[in-house]
Amino acid sequence: MSPALSEYAGEDFQQSPEKNLFGKYELGKLLGYGAFAKVYHGWDIESEQSVAIKAFNKQRIIKGGLTGHVKREISAMRRLHHPNIVRLQEVLANQKKIYFVLEFAKGGELFSKVVKSRFSEDLSRRYFQQLISAVGYCHSRGVYHRDLKPENLLLDENWNLKVSDFGLSSVTDPNQSDMVLHTMCGTPAYVAPEILAKKGYDGAKVDIWSCGIILYVLNSGYLPFNDPNLMVMYRKIYKGEYRVPKWTSPELKRFMARLLDTNPDTRITVDEIMDDPWFKVGYKDAEFGSGYFEMKDEGEEEMGRVGNLNAFDIISYSSGYNLSGLFDEQDAGEMFLSTVAPEDIIERIVDAAEDEKLTVVMKKNWCVKVDGGLYRNFTLLVQVKRLTEEIVVVEVRWRECESEPGLDIWKDRLRPVLRNLIHKPDGVVTSN
Repeated sequence: MSPALSEYAGEDFQQSPEKNLFGKYELGKLLGYGAFAKVYHGWDIESEQSVAIKAFNKQRIIKGGLTGHVKREISAMRRLHHPNIVRLQEVLANQKKIYFVLEFAKGGELFSKVVKSRFSEDLSRRYFQQLISAVGYCHSRGVYHRDLKPENLLLDENWNLKVSDFGLSSVTDPNQSDMVLHTMCGTPAYVAPEILAKKGYDGAKVDIWSCGIILYVLNSGYLPFNDPNLMVMYRKIYKGEYRVPKWTSPELKRFMARLLDTNPDTRITVDEIMDDPWFKVGYKDAEFGSGYFEMKDEGEEEMGRVGNLNAFDIISYSSGYNLSGLFDEQDAGEMFLSTVAPEDIIERIVDAAEDEKLTVVMKKNWCVKVDGGLYRNFTLLVQVKRLTEEIVVVEVRWRECESEPGLDIWKDRLRPVLRNLIHKPDGVVTSN
């Protein structure tokens, strides 16, 4: 992870995070930090397994207009379940922080290994094969990383490669062809020439270019395009001016020339890479063990998504777990969390409404609608949606004309009866 000390200078960087997260994880030492987040070593309390915990300052994300980066990372990683991609296990939040719980890569960054000594051609090929396996998988699911570099490639305890950090990724419909992207992004030394031209570009071709840079670095120990003057370096990239080390085999030299083709239209594709003689030596397809599964449909088993609720939308646009203010302006509304079973919540609401002589006009699955009864011009709609296995979100909307001065049917009559349904996670304050 590239250092960006200025992002965390001052009080915020010095403050220690909570050591216990929701009774589920323990935070350990700081592993690294970047432009938007800090990453800690952590432990799953129940399984006693190591995890990596990526912590975002929620207010900085929202106020800095960085919501899109975090949402893209969730959107990308919830689609991806591959042995060579770091897995996103869970998304958590309190009032101040958003936490990604990630698979822990014990071997650290690939970058720290290659800066010590360049790799042999065989070892370079092995890691490049794993990289392309992961990148091809991403592209088949409409995810384009757009910031591939050795600092974003990690190693597990068996020294297998793991692609990480999808904060600059682009997520598209994998079935839609001719997708043209226009966002200027990526790390300068790895950026493709078509991005420098500030024209529309193919996200897949941009990733292939970065893979070519990575292969060059693995084989040589240094960058193909590098200069203290950024404009000079960009000029070299745009023209494709680089030198191949003398120890490079003719087969690898030819292969890298296809990867670092400045013309994206003729640049090699993932399918062509996998058919290349140099690449195919000793190549084996990734094996999906029991810990991995193919995503059958975007709507099934998605990480960070439950029903039609996006977990990040909930935690990022609300203050802690007080989830009010997310309804249409014409209706009053609020949301709260509960650990009570959805069916029991609905029954409790029905009982409370009937006790107040209100009329239940609709009750279906995890939704109930109540009309005024004795209180004319009052309508209440309650819907329960699952957020995690243990926690549900209760959405409440109501509209009323006061039947008595100062009377609020929901807040004064119904909500007090249902107060004990509300879940308050540790360290979170909700306003009642």
